[in-house]
Amino acid sequence: MPDTLAPSVADVVELTRALVRCESVTPREAGALQLLERMLAPLGFRCERMDFSQAGTDDVANLYARIGSGGKHFCFAGHSDVVPVGDLSSWTIGPFAAELSGGYLFGRGASDMKGAIAAFTDAAARFIARRGREFGGSISLLITGDEEGPAVNGTVKMLKRLAERGETIDACVVGEPTCARRFGDMMKIGRRGSMTVDLNVRGVQGHVAYPERLDNPIHRLATLIEALVREPIDRGSTHFQPTSLQFTTVDVGNRATNIAPGVVAARFNTRFNDLWTSKTLLAHLQERIERANAALGGNGIVEYEVEVSGESFYTPPGPLSDLVAGAVRDVAGIDPELSTTGGTSDARFIRAYCPVLEFGLVGESMHKVDEKSAVADLRTLARVYETVLDRYFST
Repeated sequence: MPDTLAPSVADVVELTRALVRCESVTPREAGALQLLERMLAPLGFRCERMDFSQAGTDDVANLYARIGSGGKHFCFAGHSDVVPVGDLSSWTIGPFAAELSGGYLFGRGASDMKGAIAAFTDAAARFIARRGREFGGSISLLITGDEEGPAVNGTVKMLKRLAERGETIDACVVGEPTCARRFGDMMKIGRRGSMTVDLNVRGVQGHVAYPERLDNPIHRLATLIEALVREPIDRGSTHFQPTSLQFTTVDVGNRATNIAPGVVAARFNTRFNDLWTSKTLLAHLQERIERANAALGGNGIVEYEVEVSGESFYTPPGPLSDLVAGAVRDVAGIDPELSTTGGTSDARFIRAYCPVLEFGLVGESMHKVDEKSAVADLRTLARVYETVLDRYFST
C-alpha cells in the first residue's frame, strides 16, 4: 500500500496517480482496491470485497461498491490489475512513479485502465455531491483484479454472486481504453470471439534418405496451414470485420539432421465475428483440415485441443449507445465511431446480464513502454461519465 494519503476524489488526475503507484500487476492487489474503498465509503458506497480462489489459479482480490438499493441500476466496470512492465530499463519514466510531463500522466495502467477507474469514481462523487444520496436509483463499481490474467477469479464470479442474491444491473459501461487516436473517436459496442486451437499432426518418423518409408508431419502441416489461410473465413458482417486466423507457433523439437519427426505441434488463434459461434467455427475449420489431410493420403493423424476465451457479441445500437455517444458529443465535441475491433474484455461476461458497451481513454500506449494518458483526457472522461449519470437518472 503506497504511503501517500488518498487524494480528494475531486481531482481525477491525483486519484489516477495514486492508483498507478499501486504496483498491481496481475494477480497482486497492491493496495489499489484499498485506496478505492477509502475513496468510496465516505460517499455512501457499500464496499464489499469479493475475493475468489480456484485450484490451479492465483487468488484474486475484487471490489464491488454500490450506492442505492432500488430504482435503475447503472454500473461502471473495470480492472485494477495491470500487465508487467517488461524491460524496466526501456522506460524513460518509472512505470509506477506516476509522473506528469508535457501534459501527460505516465505509468503502467494510466491508459489501461486506472485512469478510467479514477474518472468514474470522480464522476460518481460529483454526481452524488449535486444530487444527494437519494437520487432515485443505484450506482455501482465492479472492479476486478483478474482481467489481464486468466479472467477466472474476477468479473465472471462477481456477476454470478450478484445474480445468486438477486441483484440485477440495468446498464453497464466498461472503462477500457477504446479511443484510437483522439479522445472520443471510438466506443466499443461489441467484441469478436477468441478461440485458440492446438494441433498435433502425427505422421511416420523415418530416415530422411528413405522418404518412401516415412510420412513427414511437417510437410503435412504445411498443407494444412495453406488450407486454413488460403481463403478468407468470411468477409465480415454489419458490425464486425472479417474473421482472422493467425498461426502463433510451430514446434518440432528435432535437432537431428537425418530424421524426419513423427509429430509436429502448432497453434493458431482466431478472432471471429458474429457470423459464427466457437462451435460452428471449429466445425468449419476442422472440415477444411480433414479434407486437406485426406487428400494427402498416408497415415497422417490430426489431434485437437481447443480453448475458447470468449464468444463474439455486440449490443445493438440503441438507448445505451445513444446515451454515451450523446455525452461524448456534448462534452468532447466529437461523434464516436461504434466499433467492435480489438481484443477481448470483461464485457464478454457482462453482456449476459445487461446491455454493455466500452468507453474510455486513448489506447495507443496501453501495454507499451512509457504508457501514458493526457491529463486533459482524464478530466474530460470524468465529465463524460458524470454527464452519462445525469442523463441516465433523469429519464
